[in-house]
Amino acid sequence: MAVAVAEAATRRAPARGGRALVAAAVLVAWAALWLVLRGSHTLALDTAELTPLHRKFNEINDAVGAGRNSNPVFLYVFNEIRLVIDNLVGFLQALLSQPSFGRSVPVVGWLGVVALVGYASWLFGNVRVAVLAVAGFVLFGLQGLWRESMDTLALTVAAVLVSLLIGIPLGVWAGLSDRVHRLATPVLDFMQTMPTFVYLAPLTLFFLIGPASATIATLIFATPPAVRITAHAIRSVPAATVEAAESLGATRRQTLTTVLLPMSKRTIVLGVNQTIMAALSMVTVAALIDAPGLGKTVVKALETLDVGVAFNAGLAIVVMAILLDRVTTAASERSEMGVPPAEGRGRGEHGRQGGGRSAPWRRPLFLAAGVLTAVCVWLSHTYVWAAQFPGGTGVGGAIARSADSATAWAQGSLAGVTNGLREVVTTLLLNPFEALLTGSPWWLVAAVVVAFGTLLGGPRAGATVAVCVALIVATGLWRDSMTTLASSMVATVIVMALGVVVGVWMGRSALADRLVRPVLDAGQTMPAFVYLVPFLALFGASRFTAITAAIVYAAPVTIKIIADGVRGVPQATVEAATSAGSSAWQVITKVQLPMARSALALAANQGLVYVLSMVVVGGLVGAGALGYDVVAGFSQGQLYGKGLAAGLAIVLLGVMFDRITQAAAHRAARAPSGR
Repeated sequence: MAVAVAEAATRRAPARGGRALVAAAVLVAWAALWLVLRGSHTLALDTAELTPLHRKFNEINDAVGAGRNSNPVFLYVFNEIRLVIDNLVGFLQALLSQPSFGRSVPVVGWLGVVALVGYASWLFGNVRVAVLAVAGFVLFGLQGLWRESMDTLALTVAAVLVSLLIGIPLGVWAGLSDRVHRLATPVLDFMQTMPTFVYLAPLTLFFLIGPASATIATLIFATPPAVRITAHAIRSVPAATVEAAESLGATRRQTLTTVLLPMSKRTIVLGVNQTIMAALSMVTVAALIDAPGLGKTVVKALETLDVGVAFNAGLAIVVMAILLDRVTTAASERSEMGVPPAEGRGRGEHGRQGGGRSAPWRRPLFLAAGVLTAVCVWLSHTYVWAAQFPGGTGVGGAIARSADSATAWAQGSLAGVTNGLREVVTTLLLNPFEALLTGSPWWLVAAVVVAFGTLLGGPRAGATVAVCVALIVATGLWRDSMTTLASSMVATVIVMALGVVVGVWMGRSALADRLVRPVLDAGQTMPAFVYLVPFLALFGASRFTAITAAIVYAAPVTIKIIADGVRGVPQATVEAATSAGSSAWQVITKVQLPMARSALALAANQGLVYVLSMVVVGGLVGAGALGYDVVAGFSQGQLYGKGLAAGLAIVLLGVMFDRITQAAAHRAARAPSGR
């Protein structure tokens, strides 16, 4: 029976084979027509050229600016929201990073911040996390980036507070109500599918550039994880437990507060962790709209191709991401064990971890540490030496110089390898595909894309693709969209190849999974900006640099999905194929990959979405096309409308291919497995 299942898993339905033949015929026809029609009806647009739509967007921007202080909607809605958020961010900056209240230093200086961070990390985590947090925050000062780091922390805290105030109650509501869950899911899908940088331009129209727009963009990106994970936590509580509470006379409110929320605490804390990481990632990117902090330092360094400064600030971003992740993860683990703050995870009377009484000295020690923390806060508020981090350490300069030296060495000694790799990918993959997309008449490419959408995702996906293609044409940025699409597709192909190789290895080997997964987890904690710096050092400013950064950014999630899909293939099926004489290669290609096809389709979906989310960041290092259009729209007022249209085009590309790949994943999941 198991052998039959293994053999049946490799068969293809006739319809699938028919679709493959049709797809091949479409490709051949496209190539033939390209040879005849290339260069005609390509809808090319010069960098400084504007369409009527772009001018219309500029006019709307000018009209909004003129009526900002007279229009009731702005006076009593948008301006008030901006004022509240600006005040929140300003308060946190005055508290931690900026001179305030007539003082030349913030309310709490560096010594107080370090003490508070260490104490909170110990209180909600453990001693090791506290030591790591203290060392990390001291490093910010040694790097000469104390104020920038505190600005980033202030923006992150402001965005996380608002995100959690919205996300947790909405998540609880969605967890309790099927109707709310059905209504919220597509909205959350759209918020997470839309590339993060696309939020920025429309928000500046209503809230101007600065902390308010940056915070709102960040909370749009960071709220969905809080809602989703909270709803999942509430829905995961066993129904029998809820029914038992209700049978004892508990009201709906009592059931929520005494059963659902306590049993969901650990998962909700995990949602807080994901919200913080998403917020930190977006806050650094929001430097494109003048958000203060480390992101602004990275953006300025990338614009001048100053690898050393970018690396120093990027290192601070990575350290902050690791610290916030470790602290919230430790808090999540503590909540899972049911250990309250200040109790610790000491061994009880019977030597069991966590469940017994804490050591008698632990509470006094926490109280003493609290008193010491209060003294440090007072010192940092009172004395300049404890408020301003001592300068002249030279650590940041040494890091920047080392990065510059490493860059010079790499560009000199590894030039043959890096240039060769860049030329191979550019010449063999990127240039031909880009020439095919940008050199073909727009209607031909549109027909091909709609045909593939219908073949892969079905008629509904094909209709969605047709609408998206029509709207991309309407943006006036068809050629730039095709250039971006070419780079994104090449990056996605490489990501999928890497995902299959590493994912299969992890799925088949528990040791490989233990070795590789922590690296992937670390990669997912780093904000997108950070990936650009090392590849800028290796490859210079080019399309290939942006593609490589996108590959590294998208690879972790793709690899994990494929690894989990391969691991999910029934072990009995694999053993049956092996006992029938199949080699390891045959087991992988004939059994595991075919049976994990839904995971492969999902991995392609997520890989493409993550690659597209790097488009705008890639525009900072020579990617051009839509990414450059968006960045130029932020910095050049006359190109605002074009940048807004470019953001819309990126959204349409994301929606189009998200629908195709999701439909393909659903079709693969529904396909008969051969049983």
